[in-house]
Amino acid sequence: MPKPVVPEDKRRRRRPTKSGTVLSERLIVETALRMLREHGSAGLTARRLGLALDADPSTLYRYFRGMDDLTLAIGDALIGQALDGWEPTGQWRADLRAVGLRIHAAYVAHPQAAALTTSRVTGRANELAADEAVLDILRTAGFPLSDTVRIYHAFIDQTLAFAALDAASLALPSESLRADEDVWRSTYGRLPRAAYPRIAEAAPLLANRMVISAYPTALEMLLDSAAAQLSVSGSAAP
Repeated sequence: MPKPVVPEDKRRRRRPTKSGTVLSERLIVETALRMLREHGSAGLTARRLGLALDADPSTLYRYFRGMDDLTLAIGDALIGQALDGWEPTGQWRADLRAVGLRIHAAYVAHPQAAALTTSRVTGRANELAADEAVLDILRTAGFPLSDTVRIYHAFIDQTLAFAALDAASLALPSESLRADEDVWRSTYGRLPRAAYPRIAEAAPLLANRMVISAYPTALEMLLDSAAAQLSVSGSAAP
Protein backbone atom coordinates (compact mmCIF):
# COMPACT_ATOMS: atom_id res chain seq x y z
CA MET A 1 0.00 0.00 0.00
CA PRO A 2 1.44 3.42 -0.90
CA LYS A 3 2.36 5.73 1.94
CA PRO A 4 0.01 8.69 2.53
CA VAL A 5 1.29 12.05 1.36
CA VAL A 6 1.99 14.42 4.25
CA PRO A 7 -0.23 17.56 4.18
CA GLU A 8 1.46 20.72 2.93
CA ASP A 9 1.31 22.53 6.27
CA LYS A 10 3.19 19.74 8.00
CA ARG A 11 5.81 19.62 5.27
CA ARG A 12 6.58 23.31 5.73
CA ARG A 13 7.56 22.71 9.32
CA ARG A 14 10.22 20.22 8.33
CA ARG A 15 13.84 21.22 8.88
CA PRO A 16 15.85 22.42 5.85
CA THR A 17 18.17 20.07 4.02
CA LYS A 18 21.87 19.98 4.83
CA SER A 19 22.50 22.82 2.40
CA GLY A 20 19.77 24.93 3.98
CA THR A 21 17.17 24.36 1.26
CA VAL A 22 13.55 24.16 2.36
CA LEU A 23 11.86 21.54 0.22
CA SER A 24 8.50 22.10 -1.43
CA GLU A 25 6.49 20.32 -4.08
CA ARG A 26 7.24 23.16 -6.50
CA LEU A 27 11.01 22.97 -5.91
CA ILE A 28 11.01 19.20 -6.39
CA VAL A 29 9.08 19.50 -9.66
CA GLU A 30 11.35 22.28 -10.95
CA THR A 31 14.42 20.22 -10.09
CA ALA A 32 12.92 17.17 -11.79
CA LEU A 33 12.26 19.23 -14.94
CA ARG A 34 15.87 20.36 -14.97
CA MET A 35 17.10 16.78 -14.55
CA LEU A 36 14.87 15.59 -17.37
CA ARG A 37 16.20 18.33 -19.62
CA GLU A 38 19.81 17.48 -18.80
CA HIS A 39 19.69 13.69 -18.48
CA GLY A 40 16.43 12.45 -20.00
CA SER A 41 13.87 10.18 -18.37
CA ALA A 42 16.46 7.52 -17.56
CA GLY A 43 18.27 10.03 -15.38
CA LEU A 44 15.27 10.85 -13.22
CA THR A 45 15.30 8.58 -10.18
CA ALA A 46 14.50 9.18 -6.54
CA ARG A 47 18.15 8.69 -5.64
CA ARG A 48 19.44 11.19 -8.20
CA LEU A 49 16.70 13.66 -7.38
CA GLY A 50 17.57 13.39 -3.70
CA LEU A 51 21.21 14.11 -4.50
CA ALA A 52 20.26 17.13 -6.60
CA LEU A 53 18.15 18.47 -3.73
CA ASP A 54 20.72 17.53 -1.07
CA ALA A 55 18.04 15.48 0.64
CA ASP A 56 17.53 11.86 1.52
CA PRO A 57 15.54 10.20 -1.30
CA SER A 58 12.98 8.98 1.23
CA THR A 59 12.10 12.63 1.94
CA LEU A 60 10.53 12.87 -1.51
CA TYR A 61 7.83 10.46 -0.42
CA ARG A 62 6.54 13.03 2.03
CA TYR A 63 5.50 15.03 -1.03
CA PHE A 64 4.67 12.36 -3.60
CA ARG A 65 3.37 8.81 -3.34
CA GLY A 66 6.05 7.67 -5.76
CA MET A 67 7.83 8.59 -8.97
CA ASP A 68 4.64 8.12 -10.95
CA ASP A 69 2.90 10.66 -8.73
CA LEU A 70 5.80 13.02 -9.38
CA THR A 71 5.37 12.44 -13.12
CA LEU A 72 1.74 13.55 -12.85
CA ALA A 73 2.81 16.65 -10.94
CA ILE A 74 5.34 17.46 -13.69
CA GLY A 75 2.62 17.21 -16.33
CA ASP A 76 0.33 19.43 -14.31
CA ALA A 77 3.12 21.96 -13.83
CA LEU A 78 3.58 22.22 -17.60
CA ILE A 79 -0.12 22.97 -18.03
CA GLY A 80 0.20 25.55 -15.27
CA GLN A 81 3.04 27.22 -17.18
CA ALA A 82 0.84 27.27 -20.28
CA LEU A 83 -2.04 28.99 -18.48
CA ASP A 84 0.13 31.46 -16.58
CA GLY A 85 -0.89 34.97 -17.62
CA TRP A 86 -3.65 33.86 -20.00
CA GLU A 87 -6.98 35.67 -19.81
CA PRO A 88 -10.00 34.96 -22.01
CA THR A 89 -11.02 37.69 -24.44
CA GLY A 90 -14.56 36.48 -25.07
CA GLN A 91 -13.71 35.65 -28.68
CA TRP A 92 -14.06 31.88 -28.67
CA ARG A 93 -11.86 31.17 -31.67
CA ALA A 94 -9.03 33.43 -30.53
CA ASP A 95 -9.26 32.08 -26.99
CA LEU A 96 -9.21 28.44 -28.07
CA ARG A 97 -6.28 29.13 -30.40
CA ALA A 98 -4.35 30.84 -27.61
CA VAL A 99 -4.90 28.00 -25.15
CA GLY A 100 -3.88 25.37 -27.68
CA LEU A 101 -0.72 27.18 -28.75
CA ARG A 102 0.22 27.85 -25.13
CA ILE A 103 -0.18 24.21 -24.08
CA HIS A 104 1.72 22.96 -27.13
CA ALA A 105 4.55 25.45 -26.52
CA ALA A 106 4.81 24.55 -22.82
CA TYR A 107 5.31 20.88 -23.60
CA VAL A 108 7.68 21.48 -26.50
CA ALA A 109 9.81 23.68 -24.24
CA HIS A 110 10.40 20.57 -22.10
CA PRO A 111 10.60 17.74 -24.65
CA GLN A 112 11.89 15.07 -22.27
CA ALA A 113 9.13 15.84 -19.78
CA ALA A 114 6.56 15.90 -22.58
CA ALA A 115 7.48 12.36 -23.56
CA LEU A 116 6.55 11.24 -20.04
CA THR A 117 3.41 13.26 -19.51
CA THR A 118 1.43 14.02 -22.67
CA SER A 119 -0.45 10.71 -22.46
CA ARG A 120 -1.28 11.06 -18.76
CA VAL A 121 -4.41 12.35 -17.04
CA THR A 122 -3.36 14.07 -13.82
CA GLY A 123 -6.66 15.20 -12.34
CA ARG A 124 -4.70 18.01 -10.69
CA ALA A 125 -5.53 21.68 -10.31
CA ASN A 126 -3.91 23.06 -13.49
CA GLU A 127 -5.31 20.33 -15.71
CA LEU A 128 -8.77 20.87 -14.25
CA ALA A 129 -8.46 24.63 -14.81
CA ALA A 130 -7.47 24.09 -18.45
CA ASP A 131 -10.34 21.69 -19.05
CA GLU A 132 -12.81 24.03 -17.40
CA ALA A 133 -11.53 26.93 -19.50
CA VAL A 134 -11.85 25.05 -22.81
CA LEU A 135 -15.32 23.76 -22.00
CA ASP A 136 -16.43 27.22 -20.89
CA ILE A 137 -15.09 28.81 -24.09
CA LEU A 138 -17.13 26.42 -26.19
CA ARG A 139 -20.33 26.57 -24.14
CA THR A 140 -20.22 30.36 -23.91
CA ALA A 141 -19.79 30.51 -27.68
CA GLY A 142 -23.10 28.68 -28.04
CA PHE A 143 -22.04 25.13 -28.88
CA PRO A 144 -24.53 22.47 -27.78
CA LEU A 145 -23.23 20.25 -24.99
CA SER A 146 -22.67 17.21 -27.23
CA ASP A 147 -20.70 19.30 -29.74
CA THR A 148 -18.78 20.95 -26.90
CA VAL A 149 -17.58 17.60 -25.60
CA ARG A 150 -16.75 16.32 -29.08
CA ILE A 151 -14.72 19.43 -29.98
CA TYR A 152 -13.07 19.52 -26.55
CA HIS A 153 -11.97 15.90 -27.03
CA ALA A 154 -10.51 16.56 -30.46
CA PHE A 155 -8.88 19.81 -29.34
CA ILE A 156 -7.14 18.37 -26.28
CA ASP A 157 -6.02 15.15 -27.95
CA GLN A 158 -4.79 16.98 -31.04
CA THR A 159 -2.82 19.45 -28.95
CA LEU A 160 -1.18 16.77 -26.83
CA ALA A 161 -0.54 14.47 -29.79
CA PHE A 162 1.32 17.18 -31.70
CA ALA A 163 3.16 18.17 -28.53
CA ALA A 164 4.32 14.58 -28.10
CA LEU A 165 5.35 14.28 -31.76
CA ASP A 166 7.22 17.58 -31.83
CA ALA A 167 8.82 16.99 -28.44
CA ALA A 168 10.03 13.56 -29.55
CA SER A 169 11.85 15.16 -32.48
CA LEU A 170 13.41 17.83 -30.27
CA ALA A 171 14.53 15.19 -27.77
CA LEU A 172 16.64 13.50 -30.46
CA PRO A 173 20.41 14.08 -30.48
CA SER A 174 21.08 17.17 -32.59
CA GLU A 175 22.91 15.11 -35.21
CA SER A 176 19.94 12.77 -35.63
CA LEU A 177 17.49 15.65 -35.85
CA ARG A 178 19.55 17.38 -38.55
CA ALA A 179 19.89 14.13 -40.47
CA ASP A 180 16.12 13.55 -40.38
CA GLU A 181 15.42 17.07 -41.58
CA ASP A 182 17.99 16.78 -44.35
CA VAL A 183 16.21 13.75 -45.81
CA TRP A 184 13.55 16.06 -47.24
CA ARG A 185 16.22 17.64 -49.45
CA SER A 186 18.77 14.86 -49.90
CA THR A 187 16.21 12.13 -50.69
CA TYR A 188 12.76 13.56 -51.42
CA GLY A 189 14.23 16.50 -53.30
CA ARG A 190 16.12 14.21 -55.69
CA LEU A 191 13.53 11.57 -56.53
CA PRO A 192 12.95 11.05 -60.27
CA ARG A 193 9.86 12.85 -61.52
CA ALA A 194 8.94 9.91 -63.74
CA ALA A 195 8.60 7.55 -60.79
CA TYR A 196 7.35 10.03 -58.17
CA PRO A 197 5.66 12.89 -60.03
CA ARG A 198 3.65 14.21 -57.10
CA ILE A 199 6.55 14.12 -54.65
CA ALA A 200 8.82 15.74 -57.23
CA GLU A 201 6.50 18.68 -57.86
CA ALA A 202 5.96 19.20 -54.11
CA ALA A 203 9.56 18.60 -53.03
CA PRO A 204 10.61 22.26 -52.58
CA LEU A 205 7.52 23.00 -50.50
CA LEU A 206 7.87 19.77 -48.54
CA ALA A 207 11.47 20.62 -47.68
CA ASN A 208 10.33 23.88 -46.11
CA ARG A 209 7.12 22.67 -44.47
CA MET A 210 8.08 19.26 -43.07
CA VAL A 211 10.77 20.60 -40.74
CA ILE A 212 8.33 22.75 -38.76
CA SER A 213 5.37 21.78 -36.63
CA ALA A 214 2.05 21.22 -38.39
CA TYR A 215 0.17 21.97 -35.17
CA PRO A 216 -0.80 25.58 -36.01
CA THR A 217 -2.21 24.41 -39.34
CA ALA A 218 -4.06 21.49 -37.79
CA LEU A 219 -5.43 23.76 -35.07
CA GLU A 220 -6.81 26.20 -37.66
CA MET A 221 -8.45 23.31 -39.50
CA LEU A 222 -10.10 22.18 -36.27
CA LEU A 223 -11.27 25.73 -35.56
CA ASP A 224 -12.66 26.01 -39.11
CA SER A 225 -14.60 22.81 -38.58
CA ALA A 226 -15.90 23.98 -35.21
CA ALA A 227 -16.98 27.32 -36.68
CA ALA A 228 -18.87 25.57 -39.46
CA GLN A 229 -20.58 23.34 -36.89
CA LEU A 230 -21.52 26.36 -34.78
CA SER A 231 -23.03 28.00 -37.85
CA VAL A 232 -25.20 24.93 -38.47
CA SER A 233 -26.17 24.66 -34.80
CA GLY A 234 -27.05 28.35 -34.64
CA SER A 235 -29.22 28.25 -37.74
CA ALA A 236 -31.04 25.18 -36.45
CA ALA A 237 -31.73 26.70 -33.04
CA PRO A 238 -35.30 27.84 -32.40
